[in-house]
Amino acid sequence: MNRLTLLLAILGIGLALLIFNHDSGQTLGMNNDDFGRLVALAALATLLSAAVLRGRQHFGEAVRLLAIWILIALGLASAYVYRYDLQSFGDRVLSGLIPGRTMVVTDSEGQLEVVLQKRIDGHFQADTMVNGQPVSMIVDTGASSIALTYGDAVRIGLDPENLAYTVTVMTANGPALAAPVVLKEIAIGPIVRTNVHAMVAAEGRLDRSLLGMSFLSTLDLLQIRSDELRLRG
Repeated sequence: MNRLTLLLAILGIGLALLIFNHDSGQTLGMNNDDFGRLVALAALATLLSAAVLRGRQHFGEAVRLLAIWILIALGLASAYVYRYDLQSFGDRVLSGLIPGRTMVVTDSEGQLEVVLQKRIDGHFQADTMVNGQPVSMIVDTGASSIALTYGDAVRIGLDPENLAYTVTVMTANGPALAAPVVLKEIAIGPIVRTNVHAMVAAEGRLDRSLLGMSFLSTLDLLQIRSDELRLRG
């Protein structure tokens, strides 16, 4: 095994172990951060030894290769050390590009918050999980209850054809009949609620499902900051 293969093996195995043991916080009995530094030092030691041996014949080329590999090693080490900052940055970029994508952040008190980015049309879209199925909803504080479209009701396993449409609700298309139901579970990121009251609109009477106050009123925080909506359960 040449030294380049050894270097790649050290970095690859070390990174794989860190990813595998990410949740436990320890790798081979060591704190993950300490183990990451150990992997970086081992890689640098391999590079230095290779440079010394090669430098006897091709000093200039050895220095150039050493500099390149040091930069690569430092880049990998930096990416691991600042992984949470990079993940947060990536989440913010994706949330801005993909309306409704759930971004979870930790506030100054260590509590988890869900952050939603405003769409171009001024609405906040939330990608929820209802009874285990994905449902995209528009956040509507003016709606007293969650309101599901006929199609979304079918998707989450309800039988809207046999529901009792006895309640009149106001929609963007005017008054419409809706059927009261109870959702077993609805979640937005880490925020989970069970047995939540909702309405199913008659077929063709609602264009988008609405996330109303039967869910929003259970939250500890609902705050709009500029183009962000923050939810905390």
